Amino acid sequence: MSAEQPKRVLLAAPRGYCAGVDRAVIAVEKALDLHGAPVYVRKEIVHNKYVVETLSDRGAIFVDETDDVPEGARVVFSAHGVSPAVVAAAKVRNLQTIDATCPLVTKVHKEAVRFADDDYDILLIGHTGHEEVEGTAGEAPDHIQIVNSPDEVDKVTVRDPDKVVWISQTTLSVDETMETVRRLRERFPTLQDPPSDDICYATQNRQVAVKKFAPDCDLVIVVGSKNSSNSVRLVEVALHAGARASHLIDYAKEIDESWLKGVRTVGVTSGASVPEILVQEVLAYLAERGYGTVEEVRTATEDLMFSLPQELRADLKKAGFAEPRPKRGPRAELKVEAL
Repeated sequence: MSAEQPKRVLLAAPRGYCAGVDRAVIAVEKALDLHGAPVYVRKEIVHNKYVVETLSDRGAIFVDETDDVPEGARVVFSAHGVSPAVVAAAKVRNLQTIDATCPLVTKVHKEAVRFADDDYDILLIGHTGHEEVEGTAGEAPDHIQIVNSPDEVDKVTVRDPDKVVWISQTTLSVDETMETVRRLRERFPTLQDPPSDDICYATQNRQVAVKKFAPDCDLVIVVGSKNSSNSVRLVEVALHAGARASHLIDYAKEIDESWLKGVRTVGVTSGASVPEILVQEVLAYLAERGYGTVEEVRTATEDLMFSLPQELRADLKKAGFAEPRPKRGPRAELKVEAL
């Protein structure tokens, strides 16, 4: 390694928590503050191992279904959303629900309902089995078909080729989604687009940032969990954009020293459900190995914030607390101030 080519880190911005994730995590934290443990959460509140473990330590209990929640207990619906059937099941068990569904996911649900009411065949581009896809498909199961990838387009059948619309999971690869749409339009020329972009702003912004620096990187490290769709997509985007190698990790300790052999430039980013502390641990690990120069590569500035779920806002107000304001950018600890 010559002096003219020092080791360096290119750090993506934006990265980490998006507004929907911030809102969902705060919802569980404040439910625990207000009501004490346990607070039940259906599925993982967001797809991140560290977040789930941290909230579990505070008294959150993560369950697969509402049937696993004691009758009359309090349950939080995850950021990925739920189907009407799940809402109905919770009602039957008299559960006190807090709906932490990301508002951008709720928007897709409303699109599905609207197009189903107009009797469209709805092609939902997304991954079968993902909680978000299950929730969206559950809004109109008789009208929705899931299309997992461009390769599945040929298997799609519709009742009326002139009455077809596509919608999508919010955390997909933008490029792959557009390729799926292109192939669908070849089969169904009058295919309608959703009224607004379904892939969320944060997913797109993180992919754009990675595309910007990937061609200059010998290695791109993506901090995120393996069940996080948007994090997995960042690895794929990095490789497709020209990075020589890319790996997904939850913690800095998972970095394999062999990955750094002959590497001059390391790109670092994180998925939309990853707290900034995990990125900082990766930067510290790299600094100890000579990658002390960190250059931020910013492609967008995010300032979107969402209010907490209305059920939680009502509880906060009743208890005499002001609603905490989510923090823009990498998230710090938030506090609730008494009125």
